[in-house]
Amino acid sequence: MKVLQLCNKPPYPSVDGGTLAMNSVTQGLLEAGCEVRVLSLCSDKHPVLESRMTDEYRRATRFEAVHIDLGIHPLDAGVAVLCGESYHVKRFISKEFAKKLAQVLEEEQFDVVHVESIFMTPYVPIIRKHSCAKVVLRAHNVEHTIWRRVAQSERNPFKRWYLKHLSLTLGAYEREHLNDYDGVVCITANDERQLREMGCRKPMMAMPFGVMPETVAGVEEEPDSLFHIGSMDWMPNLEGVKWFLKQVWPTVHGRMPQLTLYLAGRKMPDDLMRLEMDGVKVLGEVPDATYFITSKQINVVPLLSGSGIRVKIIEAMSAGKAVVTTTIGAEGIGCTDGKDVLIADTPEQFVEQLQRCVDNPEFRKQIGCNAARLITEQYSNKQLTQQLLTFYDKLLNHD
Repeated sequence: MKVLQLCNKPPYPSVDGGTLAMNSVTQGLLEAGCEVRVLSLCSDKHPVLESRMTDEYRRATRFEAVHIDLGIHPLDAGVAVLCGESYHVKRFISKEFAKKLAQVLEEEQFDVVHVESIFMTPYVPIIRKHSCAKVVLRAHNVEHTIWRRVAQSERNPFKRWYLKHLSLTLGAYEREHLNDYDGVVCITANDERQLREMGCRKPMMAMPFGVMPETVAGVEEEPDSLFHIGSMDWMPNLEGVKWFLKQVWPTVHGRMPQLTLYLAGRKMPDDLMRLEMDGVKVLGEVPDATYFITSKQINVVPLLSGSGIRVKIIEAMSAGKAVVTTTIGAEGIGCTDGKDVLIADTPEQFVEQLQRCVDNPEFRKQIGCNAARLITEQYSNKQLTQQLLTFYDKLLNHD
């Protein structure tokens, strides 16, 4: 099977949850014997990391990228507000990328064009014009719900109004264009249900992020260590971390002063990098995320908004770490509170769950072991890829 994968940012090397999810599809299809070509947008925010991209990856995927300006331009944003357009989507429109896509489709025929995220939807008409391939949307989130949740927690009236506007226009765009595709692959069953309620009539399946097992041998786990890792230019991550530092950490540190909280991730804002708070170490981007996760004990994920599935939680669980997160953070993972994850939705609950882990190391280790078993059983990339290929086959044979 020949697949063209269209990405809204370079999927390799994987530097955040979104790119990990995209690359798991790429690698799974390649390992299943498919021919995969990757065409991607790139930007100053998400550049092509030439020094870290292997020759093997380039050869296997024939990777190409087109640069786009994803900066926030007030004039364009204002026009989008006046016209009722989704500024989120509008920013991803590139004449150069459209031209390159048309060229690729004229040069080569594909069975499936796999489109990563709703933000690439403006290019579907070009695919239809130049190809007979089935067009499949990989919906990483129900995007507008993220912004709706962020808007609800924003205190500044103007920001709250603008965030709500972004949510409404993005939601309208999702509803209008979901049926442009031949099929939709969601990250979670909850997202699939929500997209059905929004009016999607096309074949759908829920396929979570696939884990490609990685181990780091000989790494000692630092005692009494908590950690959070995630791209800090994703608003829900930043919102959650700041909430945790303000509402939870002072009590945690007061009761358990031996604990150290490590904050890691790309695009760490300057105010956090300069943070001076007892027991907190802000690292920014770490050179090896797998090593970092392996070296720490408890993963803290205080998500207050978001949609889809949290890839970094999957990674931490796969590594056998106890994860303390919110109900929103655990959405779509299929985990059970008190068995393979610990749920906390209030400051008091976070303190209580962390206290349980500190007071009872065997309990903490058991939670981690159960988490690793769950991920191994349900999130094998090989198994998930076979489900995806079955979905592709049904679409191809539907006619």
